[in-house]
Amino acid sequence: MDNFRFCVGTDILFGKGQVEKLPEVLAPFGKKVLLVYGGGSIKKTGLYDRVLSLLKDFEVFELSGIEPNPRVESVYAGAKICKEQKIEAILAVGGGSTIDCSKAIGAAAHYDGDAWDLILEPSKIRKALPIVTILTLAATGSEMDAGGVITNLKTKEKLGFMNPLVLPKASILDPTNTYTVSAWHTAAGAADIMSHILEVYFGHQEAFIADRISEALLKTVIHYAPIAIREPENYEARAQLMWASTLALNGLTSTGKMCAWTCHPIEHEISAYYDITHGVGLAILTPRWMRYALNEKTADLFATYAVNVWGFAPSEDRFRLANAGIDATEAFFKSIGIPMTLGEMRINSEHFQAMAEHAVSVGSLQYAFVPLVPQDVVKILTACL
Repeated sequence: MDNFRFCVGTDILFGKGQVEKLPEVLAPFGKKVLLVYGGGSIKKTGLYDRVLSLLKDFEVFELSGIEPNPRVESVYAGAKICKEQKIEAILAVGGGSTIDCSKAIGAAAHYDGDAWDLILEPSKIRKALPIVTILTLAATGSEMDAGGVITNLKTKEKLGFMNPLVLPKASILDPTNTYTVSAWHTAAGAADIMSHILEVYFGHQEAFIADRISEALLKTVIHYAPIAIREPENYEARAQLMWASTLALNGLTSTGKMCAWTCHPIEHEISAYYDITHGVGLAILTPRWMRYALNEKTADLFATYAVNVWGFAPSEDRFRLANAGIDATEAFFKSIGIPMTLGEMRINSEHFQAMAEHAVSVGSLQYAFVPLVPQDVVKILTACL
């Protein structure tokens, strides 16, 4: 088990009605607030009106229309407002895309150059506006981590960035705000949560506590995602998914182990070229990567995964167990309505080579659980067709 430092300074307000505490949460950071949100669903649900009512004593500016894969152009627009209006804090109301974009805006507000520089080189972030979030989708965990992902369609790049200065100061997590999330986005969110966990679960080192926590979180998603899809207003299901999303990416599951992620860098290439739903891309990739990664050295961990997560009986036949766990993973994604081929998403092999080369160059795939070179990535992508 490696040394680690674990300190997550986000104040979490979880449960029904916690949005009522928004004024007292925001007040310490200032009165001039940039409200950032997406396509307008918060207006349909009434959350927008409630937020503005609560912020009647604040000066509120707005940036709407944040894309599902947030684009650098939205970062530019938000940073411009922050600089011109001397914004003191950012309130992100939405899912991970809105929160990720807000993090980049908060950093760009204190940067004189091109905001894309900060995505390419996050160490250039020296200061950022304080961010408070109201979460409306259980998926990315961005409400309690210091990272984000921004897309640049001009360069066909979707890149992650991380800096402790963009960690949200507080996040309000009310599961009732996810009641109106569609079955499609609930399923995609569940796949995203599971992928975050699997990226660190399948690592070079064993960290017993972190790995058992990972297994429990995976079982939570597997149990509650179908319920939330069938019963959108089932509070317990929505609450369990929301908290699992947060814990999956706040560093808890990676304590004591170093991890180089695999499926996320590859999926970022798919999204950069085709702008598909992130969680769907991950669900398509994950079982194909698992099958490609299964070998004599990795079979034990895949077998453990099958037993501890999917409930298969222990067996001396490691490969039978491992394949059973992989098959169960794919079957689960299918069962919650996710298309399981890139062909169904109208994606062909045209850009696979370029995507693979870029994924390896920026994603540290050569250090992953099973090291990958571009041709390995091409084979995994081809298996997804």
